[in-house]
Amino acid sequence: MRSRSTTAASVLLHSGMGVVGGITYMGIETLWRGHSHWTMGVLGGLCFVLIGLLDEWQEHPPLWLQMLEGAVIVTILELLVGLVVNRWLGWGVWDYSDMPLNLWGQVCPQFMVAWFFLSAAAVKMENMLHYLLEILEERYRNKTK
Repeated sequence: MRSRSTTAASVLLHSGMGVVGGITYMGIETLWRGHSHWTMGVLGGLCFVLIGLLDEWQEHPPLWLQMLEGAVIVTILELLVGLVVNRWLGWGVWDYSDMPLNLWGQVCPQFMVAWFFLSAAAVKMENMLHYLLEILEERYRNKTK
């Protein structure tokens, strides 16, 4: 996969990817917990885009490294968003207080492991979407010639 520059088209593409990632995450969370919250769509979309960009920002790191970096990204963002929406605003979107080794009820090692494995799916899905869009773009160019 080649490195992509920041253009209006790239921002639009990654915004669309964020919507896809956010909806996908909300679907996973609904299957897991029985419900979701709009903030999880925003957070899930942002995490999806950032995990996908790891391959573009670096020299094609191995999947395990992208998974590790993805787990760290998600955990940090989950902590920051949790401190705002759960602790400061009191919305109670999630609470890991009953999980061992949790930090302020917002993050815990067990979910960091889950984010590690879900990051692999995010990397593969984001790469597949880029590939499909490149095929569609090529077909469109050939059609308009």
